[in-house]
Amino acid sequence: MNFPTELSYTEDHEWVRIEEDGTAVVGITEFAQHELGDIIFIDVNTVGQSLGKGDVFGAVEAVKTVSDLFLPLEGEVLELNPAIEKKPELLNSDPYGEGWIVRLKPASAGQQDGLLSADAYRELVGA
Repeated sequence: MNFPTELSYTEDHEWVRIEEDGTAVVGITEFAQHELGDIIFIDVNTVGQSLGKGDVFGAVEAVKTVSDLFLPLEGEVLELNPAIEKKPELLNSDPYGEGWIVRLKPASAGQQDGLLSADAYRELVGA
């Protein structure tokens, strides 16, 4: 299983990458997509909203279950990845690349410091 070291992780199985412009890209981990199975639909209706850390920002639907998505940082949801609207299976095939879910404007810098490192997340999931 892949745990990119340049990402930060949550106990709820989301990952965060801070871009050069200060925005954050958020997705679900390879572990999460593996546990969910084949993803068939993504529902994010919070674009344009400011949410707190840990707030539900959407849901992902797999063949056998629906799972809430939790915002790893406080901030404004700027955009939903248009590619996953058309091809939600990208969350299964490329969760750290083309399968990102939202772009976020963090409310303040440095919030990701409270998230898990790749090693800590690997230990959490027992991989």
